[in-house]
Amino acid sequence: MAKKLTAGFIIVVLVGAIIFFGFQSDSGEANEGIKLFPVERGHIVDKAIAIGEIEPEKEIAVKSHISGVVQKLFVEENDQVDVGDALFEVSPRSTPEQIVNAELSLQETRVEFENAESEFERVKELFNKNLLSESEYDRSKKTLEMARLDVQRKQEALSLLKEGKTMLTEEAIESVIRAPVAGTVLAIYGEEGDPVEPMTSFQPGTPIMSLADMSNLVFRGTVDEIDVGKLSEGMDVTLKIGALPSDTVRGRLYKIASKARKQDQTTVFDVEIEITEAGPNLLRAGYSATAEIIINEKNDVLMVPERLVNFRNDSSFVDVQDSAGAIKTIPVEVGLSDGLNIEIIAGLDSGQQVVEYPPREIQ
Repeated sequence: MAKKLTAGFIIVVLVGAIIFFGFQSDSGEANEGIKLFPVERGHIVDKAIAIGEIEPEKEIAVKSHISGVVQKLFVEENDQVDVGDALFEVSPRSTPEQIVNAELSLQETRVEFENAESEFERVKELFNKNLLSESEYDRSKKTLEMARLDVQRKQEALSLLKEGKTMLTEEAIESVIRAPVAGTVLAIYGEEGDPVEPMTSFQPGTPIMSLADMSNLVFRGTVDEIDVGKLSEGMDVTLKIGALPSDTVRGRLYKIASKARKQDQTTVFDVEIEITEAGPNLLRAGYSATAEIIINEKNDVLMVPERLVNFRNDSSFVDVQDSAGAIKTIPVEVGLSDGLNIEIIAGLDSGQQVVEYPPREIQ
């Protein structure tokens, strides 16, 4: 009988030990692999990102008013020019046949003008004798004026063909093209000997070079439609220049496009940013840049990594571990987020440990 009682006692002790250590093992496995992140105070900035480049606010393409070929360049890229400085010279592109045709055309036009002048004198004499109406007199006078203008145009055309310069009313047109504004020669598109098409009301003309005031630079880029609703003119901007990674360039958002456009299968809005602080190094036109437009920022706030917050319906929760190692879920109130960290308004205190679980293994 005593042996049976002893055997039964041993069995009960073994079962109890197995249950106890099994529970400890399950508890240890439940906490195995977790990471703890303390609730800390810090700085959170909510910002929108714009991608673009640095450009002059105004860039002017310099063209010729006469056709021909580039005979001489007077400047090089990066040269500083003032208004009126010579930039390049165009040699009129004309053949002997063109000159002969222009001379014949001018002679024909002069004959037409002489005929119109004789007719006007006849009409004028009849009008003064009250033998013609005023409307007939005005019509003859207008015909004479048009014939005079035709002679002037043909003379100018012949002068351009022969000499490369002429006078249009009181404004001189010559083969030497001069700077319309002061600035820097950004680019030269033509070389000596290249053909030049003139700028007229019917064609844009051949750009030979471009000028810009490099002291007045802006950032032009695009922002995603998701962020554009948060933006307003006047927001502060930090610019990161790809070629100058150590420089801090600051600006101010001053233009947001009213209409979106498609770019690489996404919807974007154009933005322009005035550069207010250029940094220590020279900014050059065409530098690629990323603009961080500051939407909102807070200093010295409680925050945790946003990935540790569970969002369910309209509520937010985190798992915390107490000093005894127990893990529990508690509700929290969250605020500003920068995509990595999120502000904790209520529910946590500085120094509490927030739990991050290891990724689940796919069976």
